[in-house]
Amino acid sequence: MKLFIDSADIDEITEAQALGVLDGVTTNPSLIAKTGKPFEQVVREILKVIDGPVNLEVVGTDAETMVAEGRKLAAFGENVVVKIPMLPEGLKAVKRLTSEGFKTNVTLIFSSSQALLAAKAGASYVSPFVGRLDDISHEGMEVVAQIREIYDNYDYGTEILAASLRHPIHFIEAARLGADVATLPLSVILSLTRHPLTDKGLATFLADWEKVQDKF
Repeated sequence: MKLFIDSADIDEITEAQALGVLDGVTTNPSLIAKTGKPFEQVVREILKVIDGPVNLEVVGTDAETMVAEGRKLAAFGENVVVKIPMLPEGLKAVKRLTSEGFKTNVTLIFSSSQALLAAKAGASYVSPFVGRLDDISHEGMEVVAQIREIYDNYDYGTEILAASLRHPIHFIEAARLGADVATLPLSVILSLTRHPLTDKGLATFLADWEKVQDKF
């Protein structure tokens, strides 16, 4: 399973990149606004350090506007993936952008039927929002499982990008269900590295080393 960071903060992205496990980036207008920097500056900073997919989102809601915005976003770099909201107009935009050779990610997916339509329209990725489904007492991972089953049934090449993952259990469940990508904030990525027994074991090793270091 590929690992993306869900951030527009270049310091966070650089830190995750240094771990050697990062495959790409997802952003959205809200994350970019939090940086307090101009949009183009943020995008160019990210593309300078990330060779993998960088997901940039359109803000239009009609097909013509989304296609025009998508072309502009894709012009930033060959590794840009254009994020399109799951709307009827969004599906039209996905179809057109895909036919022009651009990669697309249909975002704000909350049902397997939406994911099936997005795949049929030619989306490169779909982003089911697991955490937001959990928030309304719907099992978010159930939707991921349904999408995986449907895509496997019909051999769709669209990748499942599990989004709105909020803790390590989400990450492991996504991997077990066969999600192609998990996107996580830096705080969750770092939490994956930790375990109390690791901390305990390291403390023991260091304490024992103090007893023998003069022999090194």
